[in-house]
Amino acid sequence: MHSAQIDQLAAEIAEALLQELRPRPVEAPPAPVPAPNPREIARLIDHTLLRPDAAAADVRRLCAEAREYGFYSVCVNPVRAALCAAELRGSPVRVCAVAGFPLGASPVGALLAEAEAALRAGASEIDMVLNVGEFKDGAYARAAAGVSALARLCRGAGALLKVILETCLLTDGEKETACRLAVDAGAHYVKTSTGFGKGGATVADVALMRRAVGPHIGVKASGGIRTLQDLLAMKEAGASRIGASASVAIV
Repeated sequence: MHSAQIDQLAAEIAEALLQELRPRPVEAPPAPVPAPNPREIARLIDHTLLRPDAAAADVRRLCAEAREYGFYSVCVNPVRAALCAAELRGSPVRVCAVAGFPLGASPVGALLAEAEAALRAGASEIDMVLNVGEFKDGAYARAAAGVSALARLCRGAGALLKVILETCLLTDGEKETACRLAVDAGAHYVKTSTGFGKGGATVADVALMRRAVGPHIGVKASGGIRTLQDLLAMKEAGASRIGASASVAIV
């Protein structure tokens, strides 16, 4: 090798070493994901107490927590609607009462009487249970009649109606059909579960329900939601409201 070639090779090696030694630009770390705003999370939640042994003191505590944390509503048995309305007077927290709960096996007249009493007592939302037995019979008109009757009652009172499908009892095809039935009958929301069945809300069911009802009808996930991670997963799947008894722990 000639001296000129040696000099050239040495120069190339030196340049390569210099390149290695030069400081490299530091890549900026990824932007941190902002933590969920607790108040925004709270406004998704229906703070729920539907135990049959819930005493008046328990209901008052539920209302105090709803005021303190800013939950969207309290969800109670209809006999407790008046107490909740009194406890929450002057606050933005709404009162939600259930009807036909938890079996959905009430005659339409009984559903109407129960819901009307709750609305008169101060409820502004009704969560009714679909008559799953009639629905399973294929008696869709009869199953829809209860929904339609309560939808008319609620709309006349300026209230919202949510229809609980009890998804753990339905096939995926039945869930889609039940969603369409509820929407066609005038419901404002479809809801997964009572929390008293053999299963609660799942991400898959919430996503299916959102696809079935589209973007303009509410989807409420309820049953077994105990952590912030559970709530965020349901929200990501399409839930616009969350029913939970573990609300304080969530936020």
